[in-house]
Amino acid sequence: MFKTDTEAAQALRDKYKILKAEIGKVIIGQDDIIHQTLLAIFSQGHVLLVGVPGLAKTLLVNTIGQVLGLSFNRIQFTPDLMPSDIIGTEILDETRHFKFIKGPVFSNVILADEINRTPPKTQAALLEAMQEKRITVAGQTHKLSEPFFVLATQNPIEQEGTYPLPEAQLDRFMFNLWLDYPSFDEEITVVKNTTSGQKNTVEALMNAEEISYFQQLVRRVPVADNVYEYAVKLVAKTRPKTVDAHEWTNKFISWGAGPRASQYLILGAKANALFNGKYSPDIEDVKAVALPILRHRLVRNYTAEAEGISMADIIQKLV
Repeated sequence: MFKTDTEAAQALRDKYKILKAEIGKVIIGQDDIIHQTLLAIFSQGHVLLVGVPGLAKTLLVNTIGQVLGLSFNRIQFTPDLMPSDIIGTEILDETRHFKFIKGPVFSNVILADEINRTPPKTQAALLEAMQEKRITVAGQTHKLSEPFFVLATQNPIEQEGTYPLPEAQLDRFMFNLWLDYPSFDEEITVVKNTTSGQKNTVEALMNAEEISYFQQLVRRVPVADNVYEYAVKLVAKTRPKTVDAHEWTNKFISWGAGPRASQYLILGAKANALFNGKYSPDIEDVKAVALPILRHRLVRNYTAEAEGISMADIIQKLV
């Protein structure tokens, strides 16, 4: 597609700017969330979006799917949702043979809406898909279309009738992004745009083949040894009662991050460097992605909750 990786890196930086501008036609504000969601897509990661209702989480995913020219499916997670409702099921056809009917997971972009509203058995149906990019039904393995990206949403305020995601599933998500309320000016723009007859639409600026190419480019980005060491040391600092543990870790954390966090710190830093026109990431790029990568992989203890120490405070201290 490109003669050299340097040319491809420049093309990705230009594409990123155009994509962000196109998404901005529909999504007002939320620059960091758009940036980090695109980082996850080009790093082949998944995103867990946490925010109160009405912050355009569903619209964001839909818009990104359209701009990237990818197929998009929304799965509304409810307490009575079954695994077969996600991955598909086998039926007997007219010739008395079993035929597999694909579920909504067979798409490029999956919006798992309110993922914590469904029981663990159904949540687990996504695990194999997210990790292995395939699903197994009745002993038969079915590959998912590439690229494959899960964007799950979670409502942080309603705890009734919810099933908190287990640590093993949380670890599958590259980023945990918290959506904030829009600023006063942004909210004015949102209200003007959504209460008039005008409707903004976006165009597909990429396709699945291009995205897969750039995902492989991110993997090929060279990284200096000191950046690898910084990322691994940062994750090691989060593990309480170990040699490298930070004093805040021993005081406020009951469980630290695993090796997947180190892998995602490097991948996220590589993509962040390319988006910013650099050909290799530095320590600043690792710091830029540390909060959303570590936030859901650490478990605060009672001391931290009692003293009002947030996860962001702890990660900021470690970085």
